[in-house]
Amino acid sequence: MNNEIENKMTESDATVDRIENTCAERDNIIRGLLFNRTVNVIAVSGREIVETAREIHGTSRVCTAALGRMLLAVSMMSAQLKSETDSITATIAGGGPAGNITVVGHMGGIVKGCITNPEVELPLNEFGKLDVSGAVGGSGELRVIRDLSLREPYVGRCELIDGEIADDFANYFYTSEQQPSLVYLGVRVEPQQGTVRSAAGLIIAPLPDCPESDIIRLEQLTGKIAKLSQHMDDGETLESALNALFEGMEFEITDTLCPAYRCDCSRERLERVIMSLGENELKDIIENDGKAELVCSFCQTKYVFNEDELRALLEEAQAGGNDSDEISADLAEAINDCGNE
Repeated sequence: MNNEIENKMTESDATVDRIENTCAERDNIIRGLLFNRTVNVIAVSGREIVETAREIHGTSRVCTAALGRMLLAVSMMSAQLKSETDSITATIAGGGPAGNITVVGHMGGIVKGCITNPEVELPLNEFGKLDVSGAVGGSGELRVIRDLSLREPYVGRCELIDGEIADDFANYFYTSEQQPSLVYLGVRVEPQQGTVRSAAGLIIAPLPDCPESDIIRLEQLTGKIAKLSQHMDDGETLESALNALFEGMEFEITDTLCPAYRCDCSRERLERVIMSLGENELKDIIENDGKAELVCSFCQTKYVFNEDELRALLEEAQAGGNDSDEISADLAEAINDCGNE
């Protein structure tokens, strides 16, 4: 298969319209097949997902696009999970001024995410687009943790191609999962207020028995694929846009899902984080501060633990009531990469 299909599509333009708040017309995922079931297709329309993230984190225009692209990619990946306990955690660390971006996905395309420096803004790039690569940086890595409720999660990583995120995920699929893929991620924002106008993503992955002639036809679609988020902005449904894009390619829809931005943090989970600090640090917090305040990196919910509650957690930790291994991968990633307090 030609390397050209491994990448190529990203888009962050400015424009405006509001898509109705129904799964069919707004945030939805479509899974399907092409060419007599020789090519896998998964697509997402995720305007509400990205707008929710923007409102929670107060992201600038360029950070909305960067975090939004990550959310779209992980939402599509997590749509393939089979169990409610399964998860995918993706972190991109490119060394740019926006810092690290971490997104966690669960079954059904449910996602949450955070970015280290959400208010960073940059001038438009030389093409008049939001400079996602400049904000993310291109000298680090993309790390993906697949926790499929087995003994050990699978951890894959690859060097960044350019920090545009779509190319980086295409490289990840090719190098870590041996699956050449075309990846498109597009977020369009209103140029003044920064609100999200549309957001769309697409992953096309030929199966091993896909003939070369069909791969060539897919490569010829790149120009049309790059306009997918524009079609969403114009009010088209994801299904109608895909039907037009894949006309004459035996497009078959196999599943539809309603993804969302949803955080599953809880006081109990944050208690485990506090206990994982260790006895000495817990004692230090009790003696010097008399309380602890933790803010969820994904939804900005604040949890306050008073002195009595901290002493109870200290006693439980001393009794061996906490296993630091039980702290989920997404909590650990958020603490390390998104600055959880």
